[in-house]
Amino acid sequence: MAAAAPLLITRRHLTRVLPVVARELERWQERARAIPEPALRSQAEASLAHKRFHCEGGAVFAAWSLEERVSLELVRFIVAFQTISDYLDNLCDRTESLNLVDFRRLHQSMLDAVGLVSRPGSRYYAHHPHKEDGGYLESLVAACREALAALPRYEAYRARITRLVRLYVDLQCYKHIEPERRVPALTEWFLRNTGGRTELFWWEFAAATGSTLGIFALAAEAARRAPYEAAERLEAAYFPWIAALHILLDYFIDQEEDRRENDLNFVSFYENAAQRDARLDWILRRALAEARGLSASPFHLAVVEGLLGLYLSNPKVRQQGLEAPARALLSRAGLRARLVYGVCRRFWRRTAGRPKPS
Repeated sequence: MAAAAPLLITRRHLTRVLPVVARELERWQERARAIPEPALRSQAEASLAHKRFHCEGGAVFAAWSLEERVSLELVRFIVAFQTISDYLDNLCDRTESLNLVDFRRLHQSMLDAVGLVSRPGSRYYAHHPHKEDGGYLESLVAACREALAALPRYEAYRARITRLVRLYVDLQCYKHIEPERRVPALTEWFLRNTGGRTELFWWEFAAATGSTLGIFALAAEAARRAPYEAAERLEAAYFPWIAALHILLDYFIDQEEDRRENDLNFVSFYENAAQRDARLDWILRRALAEARGLSASPFHLAVVEGLLGLYLSNPKVRQQGLEAPARALLSRAGLRARLVYGVCRRFWRRTAGRPKPS
């Protein structure tokens, strides 16, 4: 049964979950087209067009053996929350603001989206140069709150989810300020949150905070009527290990692109390629060990294997001469990861020439 679990998850994801994701994305695309201010409309439409892969991938947690109605609410939350994340990332990257206060106010929407005990705020654009979104961001927040309120055990997970969202917000705010201030702000933030009592380098901790996977894993567990995983153990598996692997793989394949664009890339902070490869291998080993320790280990192992297959099959790996470290990571993960890699290579060939997910 364990060997077949990834195939069952994949089938459920493809046949039951992705059609719902497509409907939800279509709904938000319609709302985005109605945004009155061109600059905001452009970034909302771009995030939905080019980053839908984030919603499709995150929604795999709704394929984790849930009641159909609750699974639907979980998909609605994942799509709305990820859409907020991608939209704000575009706003912070592509508009002229470098204002930390602006970024804080914009990202308050993410905290409002998961904080059901407080009334959601407004005026998210108070410090932003563009303001008229026709209620788009507030509608996304409301959709998250409605979906989470329908999850049977959300209240038991709200504090843990909010903690991860708060860390995510901190990262997004600090990484988008003026380039010369980013590293000092991020290292100070790292020490403030860890006291230096961690096995991770500051950029590995930052990478772990940049993934929404832990948020979605906890929300999926909150969707169950009966406990399945211990909340503390589930959170500890995803944050920092599986989450760090997720974002470091993303940066691993984007090294050349980020050098060209002069963008912050966490993988660039390793002393050399040997240290980089050793640390990625170590984080992968920790992620696999944590996933194996969970009650639903076949599902969580499938998540880790999916990350490796998807990112390491990207054509950017070959273009940058990174095949050797990629092969080593796949070998460490085992046969199923290599099978996923083969499937994903075919996916990249089919999508050649289309915009690649970032």
